[in-house]
Amino acid sequence: MHGAGGPFARRVLIDELGLPKSSLLRCDPRPDFGKCHPDPNLIYASDLIAKMGLNPDGSVNTSTMNDNNNKIPTLGAANDGDGDRNLIAGAGCFVTPSDSLALICDNWEAIPHFAKANGPKGVARSMPSSAALDVVAKERNIPFFSTPTGWKFFGNLMSSKEMFDQTDYTPFLCGEESFGTGSDHIREKDGLWAVLAWMSILMKANQDNRTNLDAPLVSVNDIVTKHWNKYGRHFYCRYDYEAVDSDAANEMMDLIRNQYVNAAATDGTITDKDEESIQLIAAEEFGYTDPVDGSQALQQGLILSFQYKETGDTARVVFRLSGTGSAGATIRMYLEKYEKDTKNHDKAAPLILKPLADRAISLVQLSQLTGRDAPTVIT
Repeated sequence: MHGAGGPFARRVLIDELGLPKSSLLRCDPRPDFGKCHPDPNLIYASDLIAKMGLNPDGSVNTSTMNDNNNKIPTLGAANDGDGDRNLIAGAGCFVTPSDSLALICDNWEAIPHFAKANGPKGVARSMPSSAALDVVAKERNIPFFSTPTGWKFFGNLMSSKEMFDQTDYTPFLCGEESFGTGSDHIREKDGLWAVLAWMSILMKANQDNRTNLDAPLVSVNDIVTKHWNKYGRHFYCRYDYEAVDSDAANEMMDLIRNQYVNAAATDGTITDKDEESIQLIAAEEFGYTDPVDGSQALQQGLILSFQYKETGDTARVVFRLSGTGSAGATIRMYLEKYEKDTKNHDKAAPLILKPLADRAISLVQLSQLTGRDAPTVIT
């Protein structure tokens, strides 16, 4: 993305690992990021997404895959302006940040930092990230934490033994839905580390091919599909409504608190009187008590939990505000639906989540209160 990660990628991938120079794109740092936005997401890394045989929403571009299957790279990755965030994609396969985190956790044997310690001793995700990591941590019997957004909360867990003489959670794995992944080698997310982790996962998945050159390559899509078959898929995406009037944004958040969260807190239940196929079953405001230093972080996001009447599938929608100054607020709406049925795993997340989005938007009166009939960005 013409950011700070370029020279590091050149040194590690080209000079140390011997990849061809043609494997790097936009790796020369520029003050204006090449007149492009430096965030590594589906919108701003659109040239990479197209090269990987994907549509702008992350779904498979079948015509590109059918026409250029042999020319599409095995692994595509992007870092942001300061090199700490990452995007991961395979041929015809976009890996959401939440899935990437869960897959790195489940494939820790492939990553030397974890393998030499017999696995991570703790894992964590930001609350708005999907629960894909949760199910892996439970299956693998790894201590798990859900924290507010912000790397400082991960830092406390990493430093639990070193600074507070409490439980040692290192080696540690953590990540957030905004394309951040990291471990305890530094107290910050590390975009290039995540890329190297995925290269290690691919290498281990294909280790038998070293003696059988005719064997088909195990792809990113194969690894992701196998993971979904075992754990189920957590469909996930985020709607951003940017530069919303701050008063209107706060009015919407107050409506959620007063009409749903407070009602649930009063009697422990929510009665959804609407005859809808997606039923609201719970509401809460996320707060966090740090298990290391006991500090508290309150009002970290409003969570609406749903259930699909026909299938019993669970889902949730999280609302958070980012920035409430003179330039307005950004309303972030995080959508997640769990799907166990493998027949539905190959469907596009925006398509699967659209009914859930419509239901939540209606309940919180987002369009009426903000005047917005569509998000600014969907990632």
